Amino acid sequence: MHIYWTPIQQIVKEAPDTYTFQLERPDGFTWEEGAHTHFALEGFNKEDKPNRSLIRHMSISTLPREGVIGITTRIKDECSTFKSLLRGMELGENVAIFKTHSNVPLKRVGKNVYLLSAGVGLATFRPLVLDYLANGEGVPHLHSLNVDSSQNYLFENVFTSTDTFTAEFVDSRGRYHETVKTLAEDMDGLYYVVGSDDFLRETIATLRERGIPREQIVLDKHDFQMDEFLKHND
Repeated sequence: MHIYWTPIQQIVKEAPDTYTFQLERPDGFTWEEGAHTHFALEGFNKEDKPNRSLIRHMSISTLPREGVIGITTRIKDECSTFKSLLRGMELGENVAIFKTHSNVPLKRVGKNVYLLSAGVGLATFRPLVLDYLANGEGVPHLHSLNVDSSQNYLFENVFTSTDTFTAEFVDSRGRYHETVKTLAEDMDGLYYVVGSDDFLRETIATLRERGIPREQIVLDKHDFQMDEFLKHND
């Protein structure tokens, strides 16, 4: 396992309590759209066993062509030790990234794709949208639906509707699930879902109730984790 130590180049405030930490891209480091990585702070590997309180599993919210590794996260006033330490970091300080992988690259198989997310989960989908806007081959239509009760919707400069891409934001779970039911009328579509475990289970249940096959539901989970989320809705 290779650990990349890399400095924070910039910290961008995306919305109240939400920040993107832009990291220098190390030589040789690359990734696919929809990738996640292990993001760790100084000291996480000082002992025999990794200090898991200094490690988080984070999505990369940028594409390689943007030249930086973007990690977007919410940091509220009351937060974990990890996020408290992260909030206090300054430009030039190093963080570690390792075990980078994508479970949700954009599938270009001639089907419409629906991106369903909650809150900052939208960060996982930002690179997919940018990749699609640059090249729409194999995806007739891309639709994003994000629910965020704060109504401080993220990346609105990217999530702007075009002829073949539509972006939709709602401010309640109720409106979200009603909208998912409507989207699920496309029985041939691919449904990508990103959010908390509860959000995943609720969304999968809604999709399965509308007759969407499990093979058309894409989660940001490893293969061995997929059955745990999908088996209860078979």
